[in-house]
Amino acid sequence: MAKGLTQRQEAILQFLMDYAQREGYPPSIREIGKHFDIGSLRGVTVHLDALERKGYIERANTPRSIRITHPSYQTDNRAIMLPLLGTIAAGAPILAQEHVEDLIPVPSEMVRNIADAFLLRVRGDSMSGEGIMPRDLVVVRPQSNASHGELVAVLIEDEATVKRIHFDKTGVRLMPSNPAYEPILIEESQRARVIGRIIGLIRDYEGMAF
Repeated sequence: MAKGLTQRQEAILQFLMDYAQREGYPPSIREIGKHFDIGSLRGVTVHLDALERKGYIERANTPRSIRITHPSYQTDNRAIMLPLLGTIAAGAPILAQEHVEDLIPVPSEMVRNIADAFLLRVRGDSMSGEGIMPRDLVVVRPQSNASHGELVAVLIEDEATVKRIHFDKTGVRLMPSNPAYEPILIEESQRARVIGRIIGLIRDYEGMAF
C-alpha cells in the first residue's frame, strides 16, 4: 500500500492512472463513482480531496482536470487536456471558467509543454487557402504580441478570429487566405488585441468528436 493512503484511496489512484493510459485523458467524477459503486459525487470528491491533500494528484475547477503528480504514479500519457473556448468577452480573462465549452485531449507534442495553451473553434472559410476549415480546432499559444506574417488569434470586440497579421504604413491588417474575403483593417477605435499564436490544428472529418 502506498504510504499514507487507505486501501480505497490507493485503488482510486490506480484507476486514475489506468484510465489515463487507456483513454489519453482522466476520468470524470461520475465515472470514478460508477467504477467504485460510490452513490454520490460528494463521496468521490472526499477521496479526491484526500489524494490531493497528500500530494498524489492536482485538480482544477474544470471537468476531467485530475492530474497525477506523485512520481511513483506518473503515467506515460502522451495527451494533454486543453480547454475549448466559446465566445470570449473583450477585456475578460482568456481562460475564464464561463468561456470553457469542453476539455479536449491533444497530443502533448503539439502543445510543446505550453501549460496555458487553449483551443478555438474556427468559424467560416476565410482561411481555407491554408487548409483551415470551418469547425476545425486550432491550438493557440497565449501571447499578446506578434511578428509580421504570423498566424494568430485576434480578439476584435467580443469575437476571436484567426488570420495572418500584417503591419504596414497604414496600420495593422488581418489577412485571409481565401480570395473571396477582404483583409480586415484594425481601426484605432476598435477594441482589438492579439491573444495568441496558432501552433496546431485538429480536424474531425465526421463532425462527431467536437
